[in-house]
Amino acid sequence: MGGENQSSAEGFLIVGFSDLPQLQVLLFVALLLIYLITLSGNFLIMATIYCNSHLHTPMYFFLSNLSFIDICHTSNIFPQMLAHFFQDGSHMSITECLMQVYLFICTLGTEVLVLTVMAYDRYVAICNPLRYMTIMNKEVCVQLAVGIWAFSLMFALLYILFISELIFCGSHTINHFFCDFAALMKLSCSSTHRIEVLTYVLSVIITLVSFTLIITSYINIASCILKIKSSGGRQKAFLTCASHLTVVVIFYGSAASSYIRPTSTYSMKENKMVSLSYIALTPMCNPLIYSLKNTEVIKGLRKLLLL
Repeated sequence: MGGENQSSAEGFLIVGFSDLPQLQVLLFVALLLIYLITLSGNFLIMATIYCNSHLHTPMYFFLSNLSFIDICHTSNIFPQMLAHFFQDGSHMSITECLMQVYLFICTLGTEVLVLTVMAYDRYVAICNPLRYMTIMNKEVCVQLAVGIWAFSLMFALLYILFISELIFCGSHTINHFFCDFAALMKLSCSSTHRIEVLTYVLSVIITLVSFTLIITSYINIASCILKIKSSGGRQKAFLTCASHLTVVVIFYGSAASSYIRPTSTYSMKENKMVSLSYIALTPMCNPLIYSLKNTEVIKGLRKLLLL
C-alpha cells in the first residue's frame, strides 16, 4: 500500500527524447511540422466531406471518422511531447498518466475497428454494388460508429482499472515520450500477469479478428475485380481500395511490432522510434493517402478552399 501511495504522490517522470541531445532541435522541428500537417490535413478532410453533399456517402462518413480519431490520437500526445524539449523530462501525476493511457488505448482500438468497417464498406461497394446503399444506409453507418466508440471506451476502461491496481515502489522514470501502458508495466513491482493476459486475449479478439476480416474482405474484393472484363473498370475498382489497404499495412505493421509481444522482450529505446510511425506518421499520411488519387476529395477540397 505504501508503494501505491508513493506512486500517487510522486507521479512519473517522462524522459521524452532528452536521451538524444544531439537530435533535440531536429526532432522538435520535425515533430512540430508533423503535428501541424496532421491537424490541418485531417481538419481539411473533415471540412471537405461536411461541406460537399456529394461526399455524404458511407465511404466518406467513415473517412471523416478516421480523421477525427487521428486528431484525437495525436492531440493526446503531441502537445506534451513537444513541451518535453524545453525541459529535462516532464512530470505527470498518476491521474494525468492514466488519462493519457485511457485516451491512447481508446483511439487505438477505435482506429482498428473503423479500418475494419471501411474494408467491409469497400467489399459491399465492389462486390454488391446494387445493394450498397441499402446495406450501408445512413442508420447502419451511425450505429456502427456509435458502437465502435462505445466498445472502445469500455475496452480502454477495463485496461485502466487493471493498471490502476499496479504498485510502483521503485523508479518512476518512464523512458518514453508519453505515458505508455507497456512502460508502466515495466516499472511496476507488482504482478502484471493479468494485464499481459488481457493484452493477448484482446489482441486476438480485436486485432487478429479485425485483421482477418480485412483480409477476407480483400480476398473477396480481389475475386470480384478479376471478374470485371474492362481494364478501366478493374483499375477504378482497385484505386478505391488502394488507399485503405496502404493505411492498413502501415498501421498494423507498426502497431504489431510494438505491442503484440511479451514485455520481457520490450526495449523502450527501440520502441520510441517505432511508436512514432503510428502515433505521428500514420495520422499525418492518412489524409494524403486518401486524397492523393481521389478525384472526388480533390474536387471537394478545391471547392472548399475557393469559398
